[in-house]
Amino acid sequence: MAKDYYQILGVSRTASSDEIRKAYHKLAHKYHPDKGGDEKKFKEINEAYQILSDKGKRSQYDRFGQAFEGMPGGGPGAGFQWSWGDFGQGSQGFDFGDLDLGEMFEEIFGFGAPRRRKDLKRGKDIEVSIEIPLEATLKGKEKVISLQKMIVCSRCRGSGGEPGSPVKECFSCRGKGEVQQIKRTLFGSFTKIITCPECGGEGKRPKTPCNVCKGEGRIKGIEDIKIFIPAGVDTNQMIKVEGRGEAGRKEGKAGDLYVRIFVKPHSHFKRKGDNLYFSLPVSFSQAALGAEIEVPTLEGTKILLKVPSGTESGKILRISDKGIPHFSAYGRGNLYVELIVKTPKKISKKQRELLEKLRQEGL
Repeated sequence: MAKDYYQILGVSRTASSDEIRKAYHKLAHKYHPDKGGDEKKFKEINEAYQILSDKGKRSQYDRFGQAFEGMPGGGPGAGFQWSWGDFGQGSQGFDFGDLDLGEMFEEIFGFGAPRRRKDLKRGKDIEVSIEIPLEATLKGKEKVISLQKMIVCSRCRGSGGEPGSPVKECFSCRGKGEVQQIKRTLFGSFTKIITCPECGGEGKRPKTPCNVCKGEGRIKGIEDIKIFIPAGVDTNQMIKVEGRGEAGRKEGKAGDLYVRIFVKPHSHFKRKGDNLYFSLPVSFSQAALGAEIEVPTLEGTKILLKVPSGTESGKILRISDKGIPHFSAYGRGNLYVELIVKTPKKISKKQRELLEKLRQEGL
């Protein structure tokens, strides 16, 4: 005879998820083997809850559940509709409703083997972006950022229980952290192991959940985090800070923080890799006769650059080790100075006379 999961839990077919959960808790306490209850009845109650507490599985059970129980080995004709397809005369099709066929075949060939469980208690990783000036790449520097995220609950210190509350074995999984899930398909019933939905895989639960975090062990809050930005960092580089992401559930491992760096463009210097480029205007006489000219550096100091005589506009001179420090290595890039010969737009009478004489001399 087909099992009626709604009748097993004593709820109507239109019962809400909350009503199903309350009915399950009441019956599970009553029939738990550790409390002298009926083990067979307890398993039946647990099986019913695993189906009806899952929206997708409940939908499938409502459509096909009665037919599945009546099929010996998943007999033909039950639980689906036989119809003529749209692919030509004589073709046949099946209406499987909202069944997940991929998952169904996985269960058939996997025979319910337990899968590797994810760390459900681990906190999420966080990625943030910060902008720094080009000058900040010259030396490693600490920076404090404030983040709104899930942080450890200060009342229960992450345990999820009220201070002093005893921790008891989960009555659903009996301390294993896993329960069996039975699925009924066109091909019969299949069993797989899933994480216990009541304790989240821990196998235990505090008798009294924390009043602040409601048993999560974490709450939303703001945390100041100190990060170290190394010298030579460049735009789009990521800095990983382990354990400074969101706090995990119930003393679970925290996620990691990833800080993406953006370096602001400079008004005078252009960066290409670890090298800097600077455009230096020089007069016609300085380019023709040669000169020593002060050149600014990213540090804010100035150095003398010797401009050779006969320099043409666009010539580039190199100043070694005045660029950006190499990331995670010794040394620095170079500073390249491009000389731009200026052509004056306004000249004095005397300057015009001198230029006329130079022209007469062939310059």
